[in-house]
Amino acid sequence: MTAEGGPATPGAADNLDHMLLAAIPSPPTNGFHLGPLFIHFYALSYIVGIGLAVALGRHRWRVAGGDPALVDDVALWCVPAGIIGGRLYFDLTTPKYIPPHWWGPFAVWEGGLGIWGGVALATAVGIWRVRRAGASVPGMMDALAPCLLIAQAIGRIGNYFNQELFGGPTNLPWALKIDPGYRPPGYLQDPTFHPTFLYELIWDLALAALLIWLGNRKRLQPGSLMALYVMGYSAFRIFEESIRVDPSQYFLGLRLNFYVASGLALFGLVWFIVLQRRKRD
Repeated sequence: MTAEGGPATPGAADNLDHMLLAAIPSPPTNGFHLGPLFIHFYALSYIVGIGLAVALGRHRWRVAGGDPALVDDVALWCVPAGIIGGRLYFDLTTPKYIPPHWWGPFAVWEGGLGIWGGVALATAVGIWRVRRAGASVPGMMDALAPCLLIAQAIGRIGNYFNQELFGGPTNLPWALKIDPGYRPPGYLQDPTFHPTFLYELIWDLALAALLIWLGNRKRLQPGSLMALYVMGYSAFRIFEESIRVDPSQYFLGLRLNFYVASGLALFGLVWFIVLQRRKRD
């Protein structure tokens, strides 16, 4: 159809076909069978991401003069805490999107982990474990900040297979095809969308590389890399939340996470500035 509602011309149809051929295809499935078990790519991506994050965290903590075994202990407690916190955040902020079954509030394999809740609870538990071991909390935060970004980046691959976390319609060559059953109301006729999960994946990896570079070459106060993680990741989420159209709670016309991201970006900036002023004092 044309913009005026009339029949599309052959040229327009050809352009549409070309656009669809250039787009990222939707996944044929969201998992695979292993005997009687069905393995979800969403869960698998998080497992791989966490594994790589722990391996990198052990290396960075060892280089900082710490015992790598402490990273294993922190991960053992923080990973379950992160999953619980992430699911609680999802359930509390988007209750109408909980699957309508008794096990719906716990169905993490179907997606629905709020990063803010996951990081908050995992951080609280991690601080407890590091203090209990008598180690430096800011030092551990700096060692793990890039690792968190790597885990988040790989976890975003799972969003592709679940066909979630996408932006508004677009005809860009890297647009993502979304199957009709996953499109939100009002977008059923739009075949391709911004792959915001991919944008975040790229940003997370770039920010992780920047934090590692800064940690190796700049003299920053302990805790600075974690402050930059909070500020940098949240700042990107402001942009991401402004173009996403997947289901969410709205307040004053904006997605709830837009406000959360804005507040955390400001908090991270103030945290970083305060740390650097301490250095000068």
